[in-house]
Amino acid sequence: MSLSTAFSIAQSSLLSSGRQTSVLSRNIQESGNSDYARRIAVNASLAPGVRTILVQRATNEQLFRQNLSALADWGGQSAISAGLEQLEQTVFGVDNSASAATAIGKLQEALQTYSASPANLSLAENTINAARQVVTALNSGTAAIQALRVDTDQQIAEAVDSLNALLQQFKVANDAVVSGVRAGRDVNDALDMRDALLKKIAEYVPVTTLSRADGDLALMTRDGAMLFDKIPREVTFRPSSAYAPGVAGNSVYVDGIPIGLTGDGKAVSGRLAGLVQLRDGVANTMQRQLDEIARGLIAAFRETGTAVPDAPGLFTWAGAPARPAGGTLVDGLAGSIRINAAFDSSLGGNPQLLRDGGANGAAYVANPAGASGYAELLIAYGDRLDAPMAFDPAAGLGTSMAVTAFSTTAIGWFEGVRQDATATLETKEALSARIAEALSNETGVNIDSEMSLLLELENSYQATSRLLKAVDDMMAALLAAVG
Repeated sequence: MSLSTAFSIAQSSLLSSGRQTSVLSRNIQESGNSDYARRIAVNASLAPGVRTILVQRATNEQLFRQNLSALADWGGQSAISAGLEQLEQTVFGVDNSASAATAIGKLQEALQTYSASPANLSLAENTINAARQVVTALNSGTAAIQALRVDTDQQIAEAVDSLNALLQQFKVANDAVVSGVRAGRDVNDALDMRDALLKKIAEYVPVTTLSRADGDLALMTRDGAMLFDKIPREVTFRPSSAYAPGVAGNSVYVDGIPIGLTGDGKAVSGRLAGLVQLRDGVANTMQRQLDEIARGLIAAFRETGTAVPDAPGLFTWAGAPARPAGGTLVDGLAGSIRINAAFDSSLGGNPQLLRDGGANGAAYVANPAGASGYAELLIAYGDRLDAPMAFDPAAGLGTSMAVTAFSTTAIGWFEGVRQDATATLETKEALSARIAEALSNETGVNIDSEMSLLLELENSYQATSRLLKAVDDMMAALLAAVG
């Protein structure tokens, strides 16, 4: 081997070592960046010597797709779980203290106490106050549910804005990849940026990718709606400033086409789907249950008479003197139910009408003699609260049970949904973490490995240095001999 050949080998080795050192240094610098994929310098033997011909980016397409799916599932479940926690506090209160079931239980106790001493006006007032707490629980529960739906709408609008912004950023990164591939430039940084944006997009809506020439990507939702194809498609949503019970929320659109954002309350994918499910699924079902409790109370405390139709008694509504149809949901009834003014002493009413009847006229009087010991009507009200009645299946709790049982079953139903959602969230969160860890192990930076490779490069550099010195010594000896 000639001295010039040896010199060329040493020179190419130094250049290659320098390039590899630069790659390893960048890897170590970005070791804390979860969106950075490890770079690998690829060498090739080119006589004389060796040369770094390209820098590859570590990838695992299958794990990355699984990571996107797991992020979408986690995003949807975290949104619905957070909403359920809020509903529990605002509708039921701490330890169900603000629930309709708790208030009805106290009303039953007040009725029993009053029926034991029906001449006591103070006990009559206490019973009306207990009924007033039931109305407050139903009214405030309705207000809380509809307020949450409005707040959820605002969150959907914010999520749509964020998604549109991410799609615009994705275009910039995708264009950088495509132009870089066509020009033969290093596009690894652009690929890192694009993958990082994909992970953020997946938290809002589950996406699938379609690879094209020159590194181009198209994005679609899981149900086939195109989100990005050369340019971002516009995602739109019109929030509502107020909600009435039974009114459906607006859809999310891509290019004017509604996209499917559904779930069963236990498993949803994507933050948008979680928010829509919270707004139109769980919240609506809770509202129907409150409405049915209100209808059951109006029925239980109805006034009856001879040759006259039954009429609302202690609890009334906007449709009085008619009563809500049996077994049929009336949207918003829990928000409009109120105490009949005829029983309210603060409005000039008489609380003892609860004992005697007659709030709807003389035909409904049950105690015409005004006997102070009369308690049959009070006992009848208590019995009606525990008697089976028909409920609308739209409330999701069964079609025949007592209103007291219905109110407690509503709490159990909600707790079941919340616990299932929490358990699912924990599962999705753990799965997402495991997949992210597996992806990091495949494509991320391991400091120990990088430092080990740096030591190998240092040894290579030292060997090359010795070769250069040997060549230099021989050249010096040759020149001295010629001289």
